[in-house]
Amino acid sequence: MFVGVNYVLLFLLGFVAFYPFWNAAVISFNAGSDTMLGGITFWPREFTLSNYEVVFKDKRLIDGFIISVLRTVTGTALSIVATAIFAYSMTKRELMGRKLYMIMCIITMYFSGGLIPSYLLIRELGLMDSFWVMVIPGLISVWNMIIFRTFFKSIPQGLEESAHIDGASNWGVLFRIVFPLSGPVIATLALFTAVYHWNDWFAPSIYISNIDLLPIQTKLQQILNSNIMLEQMQNMDSAAQGRLNKMNAVTTKSLSMATMMVATVPILCVYPFVQKYFVKGVMIGSLKE
Repeated sequence: MFVGVNYVLLFLLGFVAFYPFWNAAVISFNAGSDTMLGGITFWPREFTLSNYEVVFKDKRLIDGFIISVLRTVTGTALSIVATAIFAYSMTKRELMGRKLYMIMCIITMYFSGGLIPSYLLIRELGLMDSFWVMVIPGLISVWNMIIFRTFFKSIPQGLEESAHIDGASNWGVLFRIVFPLSGPVIATLALFTAVYHWNDWFAPSIYISNIDLLPIQTKLQQILNSNIMLEQMQNMDSAAQGRLNKMNAVTTKSLSMATMMVATVPILCVYPFVQKYFVKGVMIGSLKE
């Protein structure tokens, strides 16, 4: 009996978590004028692809999608490599001031300079209005460094000593021995980092004014908080506007949902490929020295 109750609770929890995403997908495939009447729940009443047609014909959104992909791939790769190198160095007992460095890193997890000092720092570094402003400031994560450090310390020292005897340098040991053994933790942290880069819209909205460099998440945020898409439709040529009016299928809300799906689905497709590493990778951070 209790097993059945548990299954019911799990089903209800899964439904509550999944339904908002499903409803957004349904609205994105439903005629906008019909959506305004309300009552759209599990299935589209008037199926249409007009919302996605408008989205994929908007060059600004396509450019934003490309920027998001480039940022996610570049930012994740550089962040994982830089954080792993930092974490590996922190496992070395011969590193002078290792405990002091660790204390300084942990302090940054609880205290920060705030938005204004960060803005002034970014400006003085010359990163304003550049692609790298979305990558370099978040290059190293202290939390990820601690997880990497914990995992690296679990690797038998004999492997590294044998490699050093064979003439390998610290760089050689890291990239030829430690990295290949760190598949689960790298996959898990790479996914978390990729999700952060893909979903972040706040930093570009502050540091970037060039619309061509804005990722799709920032543009989506602008769409959700303004009538930018509606204004775009009003500025369309008469032929295209007439076609949309004839189809009676596009509204600001339906276009927002379609844009949201385009911005969400790609990162969701990554999860199945790294799911098998989740349990082992996540548990690493819970181990004590």
